[in-house]
Amino acid sequence: MDTEQRIARTIAAEIAATPRQVTAATELLDGGATVPFVARYRKEVTGGLDDTQLRTLADRLGYLRELEARRAAILKSIRDQDRLTPELERAIAGAETKATLEDIYLPYKPKRRTKATIARENGLEPLARAILADRSAEPARLAEAYVGAAVPGTKEALDGARDILAEELAENADLLGRLRGFMQREAFVTARVAPGKEEAGAKFSDYFDHREAWKDMPAHRALAILRASKEEVVTIDIAPDPETGAPQAEGMVRAALGATGDAPGDRWLRDVASWTWRVKLSLSMYVDLMSELRARAHEEAIKVFARNLRDLLLAAPAGAKATLGLDPGLRTGVKAAVVDATGKLVATDTLYPFPPRRDVQGAEAALLHLITRHDVTLIAIGNGTASRETERFVAEALKRLPASATTPTKVIVSEAGASVYSASELAAREFPDLDVSLRGAVSIARRLQDPLAELVKIEPKSIGVGQYQHDVDQKRLAKALEGVVEDAVNAVGVDLNTASAPLLAHVAGLGPALAQAIVTHRDAAGAYATRKALLKVPGLGPKAFEQCAGFLRIRDGSEPLDASAVHPEAYGLARRIVSACGRDIRALMGAPEALRGLSAEDFVDDTFGLPTVRDILSELEKPGRDPRPDFVTAKFSDGVEDIKDLRPGMSLEGTVTNVAAFGAFVDIGVHQDGLVHISQLADRFVKDPHEVVKAGDVVRVRVTEVDVPRKRIGLSMRKDGGAAQSAPREAGARAAPGKDTRPPPNGPKGGGTPGRTPKKDDTGGGAMADALRAAMERRR
Repeated sequence: MDTEQRIARTIAAEIAATPRQVTAATELLDGGATVPFVARYRKEVTGGLDDTQLRTLADRLGYLRELEARRAAILKSIRDQDRLTPELERAIAGAETKATLEDIYLPYKPKRRTKATIARENGLEPLARAILADRSAEPARLAEAYVGAAVPGTKEALDGARDILAEELAENADLLGRLRGFMQREAFVTARVAPGKEEAGAKFSDYFDHREAWKDMPAHRALAILRASKEEVVTIDIAPDPETGAPQAEGMVRAALGATGDAPGDRWLRDVASWTWRVKLSLSMYVDLMSELRARAHEEAIKVFARNLRDLLLAAPAGAKATLGLDPGLRTGVKAAVVDATGKLVATDTLYPFPPRRDVQGAEAALLHLITRHDVTLIAIGNGTASRETERFVAEALKRLPASATTPTKVIVSEAGASVYSASELAAREFPDLDVSLRGAVSIARRLQDPLAELVKIEPKSIGVGQYQHDVDQKRLAKALEGVVEDAVNAVGVDLNTASAPLLAHVAGLGPALAQAIVTHRDAAGAYATRKALLKVPGLGPKAFEQCAGFLRIRDGSEPLDASAVHPEAYGLARRIVSACGRDIRALMGAPEALRGLSAEDFVDDTFGLPTVRDILSELEKPGRDPRPDFVTAKFSDGVEDIKDLRPGMSLEGTVTNVAAFGAFVDIGVHQDGLVHISQLADRFVKDPHEVVKAGDVVRVRVTEVDVPRKRIGLSMRKDGGAAQSAPREAGARAAPGKDTRPPPNGPKGGGTPGRTPKKDDTGGGAMADALRAAMERRR
């Protein structure tokens, strides 16, 4: 089996597909096709692989190709050493992971000069072989023959022999594999508070004396412990139970030496095995399991971030309505910005209804002027500091609108990432003459109109989509979140004549340069009349057009199909379907009753298969359908504006801001999100919170616990409201959106770190080094 076939078979098993499907998709991706394009317009080729399968395929394809490249390099290295045997070649060919491959390569890998190397140079390898060969001989007596200028005594000779055998054990691929499997099943993660850190590290008190099976530790708890270690509050060890597990591990090492008897040589070899486990192998196993724990935790956390980001991007848009955005503030005032139905900025102001100015009358007059002059129908209020105060001020001001005026709807909007956008180069280009603080108000208004169009301007990890986002692998996180943004943008589609360059940049086949070229051409030549007009854009060739055209929409253009998701390459097929109905295409589109008598099978030909025909029929029924839900908003309760206003038993409405493995965080309008633990999400067993809720959902909750000092709010969505109880292990209020979104250390009584701003280098990368140093100290 060649390399590509082996990769295809491996991936096929992982994504529940056939090797043929994987090979077909791989060829398309290698040819420059994008995941959204392949998922939507090449279903016949791939057998209907969806975007999730294709993302996994692309990710695993990279890993497995790296694995195969490493396999080839290792084979070449060993072959060049003239040490490659048929058995070794088969073992290398059968290695399924990078770890296994590296285990096999260890004895052949060029290495630094070690104690074992020095022992061999001193002629002590024959001593090690002699002890292994004759267990009845006293090792010290055998060692006497090797004493000389370089080896002053029998102790030094035996130490050298031990170093040689220990290195061989540490490079024994079979032993390493069995030990790793044993550790994965039996090891425990133990965290203990560092002396003197009890007070400074009180927020990590759950982990001052914590022990948990390595295989069972959830991602959020692993990341909490790793952060505590990085901040030098706790030390971490990963080891089997000292009473039961450690002897078993040592037994594996003894078995590898064959030290099962009671002769002098066996006893000496058992000591070597014990020393090797304690000093070398347990440490290497610690490093391996720590790396795997971190990777596992990162992967799970990134999956949660990705799902939350997707839900936020695909949140319901309020629509094309004149909107007033308010960025609340106390001392610095409330920043106000009005955008028209197309999102164009038309007016700004700063209001000062709060101390120290307390110009309530002037602020009300300015607010009502903006509303009436620009026919504002929506008011978007950022949910940061002074949000509820601003909402109350707006509610009072709206009472003074003329009776003939339509009262705008006020909505609390997450301002997470708005400050990042305001200070960005993109915002500076978009509003060069606008104060940074007012740019945030524009962003808040626009994200109510269309969350997707506005949020794509912000770096995904700044939107506030999960916990510990600053601790996980940043490169991996960025790649995953960029894929989510691309899939969301293309699932909705983009209006070619109104979309900004940042939004167009995420359309399949485009990027920042082509997106800007499209906007520049539009500004110079006017609106695009057809999709084909894109080919006039400098730098946009046939390949880019093929990838992007189906995801771009032109409303009321000269080609009706340009308003749909039908790809230009299939316009001929679409017109055949229209002709079969005997209607004009404009009259047919959006008239599902006219299509009901058609059979999709009748339109299948050599070019287009059944999946494409069905997709076209679906598009003709409802052209350019938006997959996002209808717009609804939570109504916060009057008089409940601070955590101190909460009481157990209260029934409130709120918006889900984040979904984690252990529950969902809900904004109930008190500047501190509450937690609905997974056990309180429904009156049934819930395995995954995403089964019940997603970010952006409006939900009804009941308060079960309020802990003001620790800023923790327990909530329930069960019909009976959930029994009032102490917060579960993972409970803790999330920081206000826009701030650090990591939860508190997760334990029975974990304290949080709300509002703490992460350092730029706060990635958790130091935990491994710190823990490794601590482990080495304990083993000396």
